[in-house]
Amino acid sequence: QVQLVESGGGLVQPGGSLRLSCAASGITFSSYTMGWYRQAPGKQRELVARITGGGSTNYADSVKGQFTVSRDNAKNTVYLQMNTLKPEDTAVYYCNAESSLFRSNFWGQGTQVTVSS
Repeated sequence: QVQLVESGGGLVQPGGSLRLSCAASGITFSSYTMGWYRQAPGKQRELVARITGGGSTNYADSVKGQFTVSRDNAKNTVYLQMNTLKPEDTAVYYCNAESSLFRSNFWGQGTQVTVSS
């Protein structure tokens, strides 16, 4: 049974930081590209950042230099460090695990991030 469990969301003031975590179980973690997506109210879900099993990363243009994605394959966990948060970063953030090798794609339940004064 595959589980992706996000944590670390919450309410933060503009300019603040948060670190999201996603703990995975039931998958061969190192074989999966892990991604963070977000969905704001009334908007489509969008890619924020992805990291391959080997550590290659890519980011949405809107978060380059602001967010950092990382992973710990020993802990089966992926992280999203979010700095200098802005109100427009407010969204539900979802963890995603994707493997072309296993032809699998899994989602976490999401964690709310609210940036507001």
